[in-house]
Amino acid sequence: ELDRQHLADIDLMVAVGGDGTVLSAAHFLDHGTIPLLGINSDPNVSVEDRKVKKKVVDERRSHGALCFSTALDLSESVPSVLYGESQDQLTNRTRIRCKVKSTFSETRLVPALNDLLIANPSPAAVSRFRMGWLHSLEEESEPIKQSSYGTITRFAGIAYDVEQSLNVWSSGMWVCTSTGSTAVMAAAGGKPMDVSSTDLQYLIREHMMENSNEDITKDVNNGLVTEGQKMHLRWNSQKGRIFIDGSHLTHNLELGDEIMIDNQAPPLQMFVPKHRTRRSS
Repeated sequence: ELDRQHLADIDLMVAVGGDGTVLSAAHFLDHGTIPLLGINSDPNVSVEDRKVKKKVVDERRSHGALCFSTALDLSESVPSVLYGESQDQLTNRTRIRCKVKSTFSETRLVPALNDLLIANPSPAAVSRFRMGWLHSLEEESEPIKQSSYGTITRFAGIAYDVEQSLNVWSSGMWVCTSTGSTAVMAAAGGKPMDVSSTDLQYLIREHMMENSNEDITKDVNNGLVTEGQKMHLRWNSQKGRIFIDGSHLTHNLELGDEIMIDNQAPPLQMFVPKHRTRRSS
């Protein structure tokens, strides 16, 4: 199996498969120093599909939204990458940085290229959490006093005040990059983003606002985490789970765990077709 030690002295990672394979490969490229080339090995538009117009498309095949090329144009596209002719199609894709602080540990999760789903492991159970925004207290001239602020927390030893916090009862929360904004985020009611955007987008799923003590509107359900902002969640259910770019990579949550989310993960260098340089996939 692939391990990070296998990536020493590697100039290019090639992921042959579909979108899931590209996402899995991206999880090994934590530092963003190695470019990723995705090749769709079984595209849902084959030579047969082109000749027989009424043929039903096989839905088991990959859409290949994150792939640079397919098995149909392999002989032309791969040499263009290897010989440096496609450098203008090498883009930096924003990724999600997520840290989880438990009672005795702090864990930095693998950067997410598409999205995070933060929810109860059971789809029928309520996901309860408190959402807010972190304000660094490191530049404060006076000593930090608990009585002077709302809630004080620390990540990597840095003190933060949690501002504009909101109690949430829902089915969980989606957080996506511009790359993932036209995937499940769009299907859930979010907004497609320009692929060059470094912002993150969040969407609260099925928010039961009647259980909130605050005076709020539906506008709080969908918004952006912009440059310099850090979202904070305190998990208030007994169990929870963070799903990273799908269902294969997860991190379990327990009551009282704290989560910090921002766009400060190292960007992923990825080859993309020219027609996808304006809109995310």
